Amino acid sequence: MINNSDMIHRLEHGSKEILLIGTAHVSRESTELVRQTIQTEKPDTVCVELCESRFQSIRQKDKWRDMNILKVIKEKKTFLLLSNLLLASFQKRIADKLDIKPGAEMIEAIESADSCGAAIHLADRDIRVTLSRTWRVMGLWAKLKIVFQLALSLGNVDEITEEDVEKMKQEDMLQSLLSEVEKSLPVLRNILIDERDRYLAQKIKDAPGNRIIAVVGAGHVPGIKQYWEQETDIDALEIIPPKSKTAGLVKWLIPAAILVLLIFGFFYGGSKAGTDMLTWWVVANGAMAGIGAAAALGHPFTIVSSILAAPLTSLNPMIAAGWVSGLVEAFANKPKVKDLERLPEDILSIKGFWKNKVTRILLVVVFTNLGSTIGTVVAIPMMVKALQAG
Repeated sequence: MINNSDMIHRLEHGSKEILLIGTAHVSRESTELVRQTIQTEKPDTVCVELCESRFQSIRQKDKWRDMNILKVIKEKKTFLLLSNLLLASFQKRIADKLDIKPGAEMIEAIESADSCGAAIHLADRDIRVTLSRTWRVMGLWAKLKIVFQLALSLGNVDEITEEDVEKMKQEDMLQSLLSEVEKSLPVLRNILIDERDRYLAQKIKDAPGNRIIAVVGAGHVPGIKQYWEQETDIDALEIIPPKSKTAGLVKWLIPAAILVLLIFGFFYGGSKAGTDMLTWWVVANGAMAGIGAAAALGHPFTIVSSILAAPLTSLNPMIAAGWVSGLVEAFANKPKVKDLERLPEDILSIKGFWKNKVTRILLVVVFTNLGSTIGTVVAIPMMVKALQAG
């Protein structure tokens, strides 16, 4: 067995002996270490840093075909899916550059466990829960900043060497990509890293068998060891907290204030002032939402729907213009089986994101919502100016 004290750590929990292997998620060295260690130790159980959805994506290569894009839009999970695809793109491009499979060490752990008859134990929290908990502590601009930073990562892969990948062992992949956002929102580290370290430590301790090998990203090893002696309520870490009351209040106050401003304009500024204010509201919201849909290369019907919907949806906190335009795009340019089949390849480039009908729908939702938000910011001062002129 490879004796590497920097990557292999022996832990105990009651009668259980745990061998904790810290790996880089795209590394030949890590993959070989995992294979040799499992073959030599012949554990009862192999724990992997995967949740059920990611495990199934490895087991079922054609899982993309099961995606229901309409359900994604209706459940307001567009941002989550787009961020997840961008993250997967970054990891896969690094792997392709180094001529290895993304998450090769996890695949090797699963295959080696199968070959030696060991049980497979999924130790990580569902990625959707992690991202959802992250979403709850961020506003719209922080979310857009994350998507923008992930998108920029598409152009940085060519500069990454295999030595750089080995350095990635010191950080979680998601954390390294969101490092700039984390600086302005330190609470993200608690959700992305600390919570998962506690979750992983508890799941590994709860794994069946007495001889256990756990394969995790090396960035989680210090945290797992730190929380090893503590008991963690993992159910509590799987709860998606409700939105803050302040955020919910603001969500309703802004449309209410705009409606009051319009009413005030008609009753006290006169019909001309009121009409001018209403015109500014409709034009600014509709135009910016339309520009957003057009930037995502939406169907003409999609662009028209965004222009018509934005002035109304901006006054209704329960509906977003992007949801309307996204649904129209999904019907006007309905994704075909080949789009779902090509998704793993198309997400490897910026051009592919715009070309694939699935990711284009996600871009339509995001860009239309962004345009509508900008339209609201632009419209309000122009409405006030029209009222003063009246």
